[in-house]
Parts: sequence; C-alpha cells; structure tokens
Amino acid sequence: MSVIGAYGDRAQEYADLLGSIEAMADQDRRCIETWAAHVDGPILDAGCGPGHWTAHLAARGHDARGLDPVPEFVEIARDSHPGVLYRVGSFADLQDRPGEWGGLLAWYSLIHLPPAEIPGVLGSLHEALRPAGHLLLGFFDGLRQEAFAHAVTTAQFWPAEQMAALLEEAGFSVQEVQRRANPGSRPHAAISARRR
Repeated sequence: MSVIGAYGDRAQEYADLLGSIEAMADQDRRCIETWAAHVDGPILDAGCGPGHWTAHLAARGHDARGLDPVPEFVEIARDSHPGVLYRVGSFADLQDRPGEWGGLLAWYSLIHLPPAEIPGVLGSLHEALRPAGHLLLGFFDGLRQEAFAHAVTTAQFWPAEQMAALLEEAGFSVQEVQRRANPGSRPHAAISARRR
C-alpha cells in the first residue's frame, strides 16, 4: 500500500491521537514558534497532516497555509480549523510557483521518502522559498540512515549531521540543529536552514 493510502486509512485515528498542539512536545512547540517568528512572508506547512501546526501558526498571526497529499487529512484539517487554507498537493507541486514562500515547515513530512529521493525534494523546497527564506525540517534522528517499522508505514532514521550536509548541498545554510530524546520514544531532530 502507498504512503498516501496508508495514512488515508488511518487519518482519523492519527488526528485523534496526534492532531492537537496539546499532544505535541513543548520543545517542538517552542522550536516551531521561534522559527516562525523569523520568517518574513507566507509560511507553507508542507505535509501538514491534520493541520494543527498550520492552525497554531495562523492563530499566532502568521500567514500560514497547509499542504498534504492525503485527501482525508486535508478534509479533517478544513473541518477542524475553518478559516485556515489547506489543499491537497505534494512536494512536486511546489515547482509550479518558485520563490513563493517566506517559510517552509516540513515537520516529519519527509520521513517516509526513500533516501534516494531526499536530495531532489530538498532541491524543490529550496526553489520554492524566496531568497533567504527559512526552512524548518523535523525528522527522526538516528546513528545511521536506516529504515524502521513506523506505526503507519516504513519510515527512515537520518543522522542529523547527514541531513544537515544534504541541506547544504541543496543550497541551504544550516542555522541550527536541535535534538530531543525522551524516554520510551524515538530520538528526534529539527534543523532550521535558510536559502542561500
């Protein structure tokens, strides 16, 4: 089954469990809020899932919009957060309007991509940003790049240093790397970067 199909089948379950800011780690909330405060221009939550981060940023005064390839997630997001703009789409759609975004939030939205596709997607994110635009990338940190059995479908661990190097190769300047390791959960990482 495709990633889109796997999430579509469990979209409501996912939203019920993880579709609110209250369910998110405080460190993640602070990370995203701090990052967004430096963004000049509209923010796209690319891979927005049930739309909670998009709505949170919009409620804080940002011009935030959500994009997700899973139609069920977009429907949930629209129902849960009226007044916030969400649409069905993929990373490939970002190529249609280069330089449109002041900020791109890719929060755990690249974790299911095959490793060979990551450089191309990072390139698309780079082109979608305005000059000096901001990217915030959240993902599962690991000692090595390897696949693991995620609750929905296969996902990838990426060492933060390796992901940072890929971002630099794609034309970004890495600003900050944050790590979070909570007992009983997988290690997490967040990288903020700017388009050179």
